[in-house]
Amino acid sequence: MTTRYSLVLFDLDGTLLDTLEDLAAAVNHALALRGLPLLDREGVRVRVGHGVRNLVRQSLPEPFCADEAYVDACLTDFRSYYIAHIDVHTVPYPGIPRLLAELDRAGVKLAVVSNKFQEGTEYLIRKFFPGVRFSSILGNRPGFPLKPDPAIVLEALAVADVPAERAVLVGDSATDMATAANGGIDRIAVSWGYRPVASLSATHIVSTVSELRAVLVPVN
Repeated sequence: MTTRYSLVLFDLDGTLLDTLEDLAAAVNHALALRGLPLLDREGVRVRVGHGVRNLVRQSLPEPFCADEAYVDACLTDFRSYYIAHIDVHTVPYPGIPRLLAELDRAGVKLAVVSNKFQEGTEYLIRKFFPGVRFSSILGNRPGFPLKPDPAIVLEALAVADVPAERAVLVGDSATDMATAANGGIDRIAVSWGYRPVASLSATHIVSTVSELRAVLVPVN
């Protein structure tokens, strides 16, 4: 059996899981505590993907978004609520659990590379994909840069002991595509996430999990 890629790195939010409703609820909880205008789903969607601190900051109106102490307080309330309600509405995209299991059985190494905080990333992966082996589950950690810095890609490659030319990153945003390019690996953009893919620079663009499977799953 031959494989196109030995390691597949997946973004989390908007790629493996639809987390938007739970993120929106946590953002609006922090805003409501302060009597600030709430955001609709679209307002949260365009702010997701750059880490929760940036999500909270960008959700605050002027002048509050420029006040670091205010942002810190809102972030604390956001995190407390989100951690307690992280999986109320969150679900895997249809077909994703089966695809991950198939790749795992075929011996393809899997990794998660996310800007979501580490504890949340680990929890969601373990909850929704309990039987799948991941060589690494990497979220945002203190002292580590956010995507599109390639450090997270280089870490995943090192842990899996796979060369860059045998790896690919699957994501839904320009940040993901830039992360892959900066790390010297191929990139696949999925259309079911939180960003339009028409303008993304990707090795492949896929609209369904079946199309993604055709690119990733080993062939005889």
